Amino acid sequence: MDRIEYLATLGVNAIQPLPVAEWQGETSRGYNNTDFFSPEMDYCVSPQDLGSYLPRINAMLRSKGKGPLSVDHLRDQRDQLKALVDLCHLYGLAVIGDVVYNHAGGPFDDQSMRFFERPWNSQWWDPDSYFVSGGGWAGGRIFDYAQDEVRAFLIDNAIMYLDEFHFDGLRYDEVTVIAQNGGQPFCRDITSTLRYRQPAAVQIAEYWNWDRALPVQENGLGFDAAWGDGLRLAVRSVLAGAAQGSSASLNLDVVRDALRLPPSFPAMWKTVVQLENHDIVDADRQDPSQIQPRIAALACETDRRSWYARSRSRVASVLLLTAPGIPMLFMGQEFMEDKPWHNNPARSDLFIYWDGLRTDSNMRDFLRFMGELCWLRRAHPALRAEGCNPFYVHNQDRVIAVQRWIEGMGRDVVVVASFSETTHYGYRIPFAVGGRWFEVFNSEAYDSMPVGGGYNANVAGNPFGISSDGGPLVDQPYSATLDIPANCALVFARDRGDRTHASA
Repeated sequence: MDRIEYLATLGVNAIQPLPVAEWQGETSRGYNNTDFFSPEMDYCVSPQDLGSYLPRINAMLRSKGKGPLSVDHLRDQRDQLKALVDLCHLYGLAVIGDVVYNHAGGPFDDQSMRFFERPWNSQWWDPDSYFVSGGGWAGGRIFDYAQDEVRAFLIDNAIMYLDEFHFDGLRYDEVTVIAQNGGQPFCRDITSTLRYRQPAAVQIAEYWNWDRALPVQENGLGFDAAWGDGLRLAVRSVLAGAAQGSSASLNLDVVRDALRLPPSFPAMWKTVVQLENHDIVDADRQDPSQIQPRIAALACETDRRSWYARSRSRVASVLLLTAPGIPMLFMGQEFMEDKPWHNNPARSDLFIYWDGLRTDSNMRDFLRFMGELCWLRRAHPALRAEGCNPFYVHNQDRVIAVQRWIEGMGRDVVVVASFSETTHYGYRIPFAVGGRWFEVFNSEAYDSMPVGGGYNANVAGNPFGISSDGGPLVDQPYSATLDIPANCALVFARDRGDRTHASA
């Protein structure tokens, strides 16, 4: 609740908590599912402890013209989750739930459905009729999706989140496992049922075997969107190469390819793109080699607050937030959190470093950069549209340029990103459209900003804009000459954007 105003100011318009289903214990990623129909009790504040929360909650409600809540409104975990969702809605944030229908329970909670085959349950429970025989996943048992009772149980659970808690959509964990175990008809059942009841609710699949099913196609599994890893893998590979220094060779072709329509996706917007997520930066993996570094650490392992880490992280973030699709940030990514994430509340050494926003000027500068980048995406419709052409790549110069547009609107945007450690002055690139362009974003202007406001005035760039009326270049009819600061991303647009959406 205390992060809602912060998130609204940042410019995101949805949050996706990890699963909130009850599990017997505090240490969990949320994927254990003891009681599918109870929100997690350990996230609940007891009535006697609500005294410090109510004034803050009611101040937030009052600022939106709403009446106050009392302790009686917030007695248990259900009421408190409902209040959280309502507050998010008042501040313009959708809530997308994370649900786990690929398996029941986990290995550490003997109250979970995984253990319902015990003899004392045999009088009323036949486990083999509810689970795939011998089928296990993530320590739990895979549901038997051929059974009417199983499908009804899971669909009712999904309906609960939308109807009772007013979630705005669901992210379905590991749909791949469901589809591989006879669950493709179930996927169509649950997505069509929810779409009938709540047409506006987004349904997102975590699905990876694109050669076996098409979850977001017209005749696929019925999902609106799915996670994609193409841009994440491409940008992270380039960052890892750039961290080797100016003499290392970079292959920006992979970023170019990742910015095109992915195989099996019918539209760009149906891809959820990210550079970090809870799986890859999870410190609780049994194999430490599987823990991938966070972006700031990947950009410069030896000094995660150096100019190299800051500037490369900014370029990577611009590539994410100007890419087509649904961009997703993992908590702390917006202010250069560089440690892996852990689910154990006892691991204080791996807590998200929120205090850094008070003590670390680099983190504060980066947060401002990310906030204005989020609002830039909202101010320019082309950045949220389908049109995307990565039209220029020069691996030796470490430069890539991407055009974004909406057909017939004339409000094109061009993103120029450089991982070069030296500034390119008078750099000529091809353009598909001639005319005047405003420089509406310069990532290096956010480095070492003056105390009290303003931007870094000493950075190179094109503050008076550029003209793309130069002669033909490469395979484009026009060209432009510009200055590209070292390790920087520039955004050019035909107009300065929708000002009503340009800031909080």
